[in-house]
Amino acid sequence: MFHYWTGRWLFRLRDAEAGEVFLNQRRVFIVPTRAGLTFGVMLIVLFLCSVNYSLSLGFALTFLLGACAVVDMHLTFRNLAHLYLRPGSTPAVFAGEDAQFELHLSNRRKHDRYAIWLNFIHIDLPAIDHVTDIAADCSRSVTLAAPTQERGWLNAPRIRLQTRFPLGLLRAWSYWQPAMRVLVYPQPEENGPPLPVRDGEKADGHGHAGHDDFAGIRAYQAGDSIRQLAWRQIARIDGGALVTKQFEGGARSELALDFDRLPPAMHIELKLARMTHWVLAAEMRGLPYAFHLGSTRFTPAVGPAHQAACLRALALYERNEEASTSAASERTA
Repeated sequence: MFHYWTGRWLFRLRDAEAGEVFLNQRRVFIVPTRAGLTFGVMLIVLFLCSVNYSLSLGFALTFLLGACAVVDMHLTFRNLAHLYLRPGSTPAVFAGEDAQFELHLSNRRKHDRYAIWLNFIHIDLPAIDHVTDIAADCSRSVTLAAPTQERGWLNAPRIRLQTRFPLGLLRAWSYWQPAMRVLVYPQPEENGPPLPVRDGEKADGHGHAGHDDFAGIRAYQAGDSIRQLAWRQIARIDGGALVTKQFEGGARSELALDFDRLPPAMHIELKLARMTHWVLAAEMRGLPYAFHLGSTRFTPAVGPAHQAACLRALALYERNEEASTSAASERTA
């Protein structure tokens, strides 16, 4: 706790900052590097030798090198100060994948900036630096990656920006905590079971009625069974366009992905992983599906918007809702 409050006071660490952030002079810190400390010791030795032996050229060399160090200090500080920082897009990912945080850096000054390094500072994250240059009156985008392990919202870790340009004698740095977060979907179950099919439905997305009287043909749609293709008509069509046989009563089935129908003894995270697997499988095959997860109920549909809504519900599903659902199931039983 002492280090926490010391860091906030000494390095002006802030909570998550929304919108555009300006790195003013009070937010940029600068210290000598190991090479800079060695350079300073060398200057002291040169100065003492020049004083001891009354070396005019020694004084000139010492003051020249000292002036270069002062100029380097100014350039290093200027290379980082007065930048404008803005968060970018954060696409959703599945657990186990790397979350991508897009950052925008704007240089609204008349001088170029070189070798600006960015990385996350977090005890559980590897220190992977990304370097970028920013021309005068230009912007640059940098994407930092962070590993994910659990579903739900993942807030962006604190970011450190630093530079040692131009001579590497000093290091200037600043901290930024952007108000960014990534939605992490549950990891799909590997080798999960096939889509749940109710009685009277077929896995190819068609049902039966009567003796399946032939009613005609129609254009092929995603999810249609290969067994339903009208091969004779396809052979007669120029270009070989796919057409499907249609039977009376053979409307496409609508799958129902119901969380409550999964085995009660199954772990909640495995249930969510299986539901995620089914959502992706239904979307891949183009089958409309209803989605039931606790109090969240979606009517049958298919498409990117429906998939995103279902995966979002799975990612944000809470344990207290699971407890209430189990209690309701027990009362019903």
